[in-house]
Amino acid sequence: MQGKNIVQLTVGPIETNCWIYRFDEKNAAVIDPGDEADEIISTLNELDLCPRYIILTHGHFDHIAAVPSLASAYSSESPKIAIHRLDAEYLGPGSYAVHSMSIRAAMGSEAVVDSLWKEMPSANMLLEDGDVIGPFTILHLPGHTPGSAAFWDKEAGVLFTGDTLFEDAYGRTDLPGGNQEQMNASLRRLFKMDRKIKVYPGHGGLTTIGRESGGG
Repeated sequence: MQGKNIVQLTVGPIETNCWIYRFDEKNAAVIDPGDEADEIISTLNELDLCPRYIILTHGHFDHIAAVPSLASAYSSESPKIAIHRLDAEYLGPGSYAVHSMSIRAAMGSEAVVDSLWKEMPSANMLLEDGDVIGPFTILHLPGHTPGSAAFWDKEAGVLFTGDTLFEDAYGRTDLPGGNQEQMNASLRRLFKMDRKIKVYPGHGGLTTIGRESGGG
């Protein structure tokens, strides 16, 4: 899907949504670059956009595997790599062990990590609930992981929810760091938001707060 300001790329073996969000004439945020860095870079080049921010809804490997290549390709522009503080362990030194444990729990083997692994750069922005980065306000929504977050552009009425909220579903809570009670609380928080807000999830199709909350 490609629109005026939002481009959707479905990447990797788990078909993760990577979003390119243009927030001014030349600059964009890349949200959840989970794989296929070459395609992401090619799309940015076609649109003549610079990734000012590489922002991650959470740390799972299928959402961040392309971060090293993307950061390297745009090293001269020094894009800010941002993740919630509680998922910071998925980036930087020592993150291979964290990813291996997580993928092994999800898929029974760490083969996906081993086949794609490149050393992860550290985050240079650790996010908290209520922080602002570019056009986005950060919503901390634990449950899928401790540091799961959504990125809300209030003015545009769009919300990138990662693996917290999907169309007709929500993210797993049985993986390391998952918590069903926290997920329930995070969903309740989302469902109190304006029902017209458009939801751009980490997997699957677009939806709205109203549809997922039962409000139409």
